Amino acid sequence: MKRLIDNQEKPKRALLVGIRNEKISAGESDSLSAELAGLADTLGFEIAEREMVRVREHTSQFGMGTGKAREIAEKAAELGVDCVVFDQDISPSLQRNWEKLTGIAAVDRQELIIRIFSQRARTREAELQVALAEQTYSLPRLSHKYIDLSRQRGGRYGTKGSGETRLETDRRLALQRIQQLREKLAEVRKQRTTQRSKRRKAGIPSCALVGYTNSGKSSLLNALTLPPPGEGVLVEDKLFATLDPTVRRMKTSRTKPILLIDTVGFIRRLPHDLVDAFHATLEEVALADILIHVLDASDPAADRYYETTMAVLRDLEAERHPMLVVLNKIDKLDASNAGPDPDVLGELQSRYPGSIPVSARDRRGLAELSRRIEALLSDPGC
Repeated sequence: MKRLIDNQEKPKRALLVGIRNEKISAGESDSLSAELAGLADTLGFEIAEREMVRVREHTSQFGMGTGKAREIAEKAAELGVDCVVFDQDISPSLQRNWEKLTGIAAVDRQELIIRIFSQRARTREAELQVALAEQTYSLPRLSHKYIDLSRQRGGRYGTKGSGETRLETDRRLALQRIQQLREKLAEVRKQRTTQRSKRRKAGIPSCALVGYTNSGKSSLLNALTLPPPGEGVLVEDKLFATLDPTVRRMKTSRTKPILLIDTVGFIRRLPHDLVDAFHATLEEVALADILIHVLDASDPAADRYYETTMAVLRDLEAERHPMLVVLNKIDKLDASNAGPDPDVLGELQSRYPGSIPVSARDRRGLAELSRRIEALLSDPGC
């Protein structure tokens, strides 16, 4: 009798480690820890346990006290996890120390996000952007990759061992690859500039949807536009469901069309390598006529997400653009058939004057949003 062999890779079990120090409040660290769990889940990790570490003693060896580091290593062994995931960026030397202590992989928040982007990349442009971020992130970690080879076994005096030769070769190849990717992305940037120039000559205004990841930007784009058959933007209840900017014509009463541009979602502690790599895409935000800032009205952390998005917009020098704040997912606030909880919605609207409550799911508020978009384009001061 033949035996069936399950050749599907089992999900990696992970111990998540959040960090709390004097610069991070308890509420913020808990929110970041929950977000880290969402990232790990999006990547397909099985979360064995979540640990919050209050860092008082900073050491160069582990980034925390040696005693606490040993406790985490013991817990990882007890849980039988495949990796320890840290809610902070860890240097190559810290990564090496943690992997030596635990005997398993040490993953930081930056690597987690880059891996998700790698999984989500669908178009040639997104693949180039993610590849550049991966190469830039991996370059300083090559010496860690070949730590055993770099001991120069068998080398004569005055010569280099096999490990060092392999490391230098890989560094040279990585640098060449980075340069090639940057050149290809520069071509993408030129193409985008040409496309925008044609739109401006035709007098077609553009509106960029911006906001925290999973705030419902793609759902809103689909609800406000008429995508070609079979080409609706992917909508998924996971972080970073959309990486590629998508341009659609908005349904409008105007003679001239309005273009809506869906953009990659933002997140706290977004790796700089990814910001740099996605510069060509983020230019769509910086050069749009107006911004539609989408908030998930049902998320208790909406205020934090608003500030994160505004921080990214400041980095792009786009925070002064005409902007509409949209309170999306009001269907999730429904306490009954009577509609959204008026207290919750009223509090949100008081914090964001002029904001527009909508539900992309059941199309509530879309007519008012369309009217406000047209009015703002006609008179940016309104």
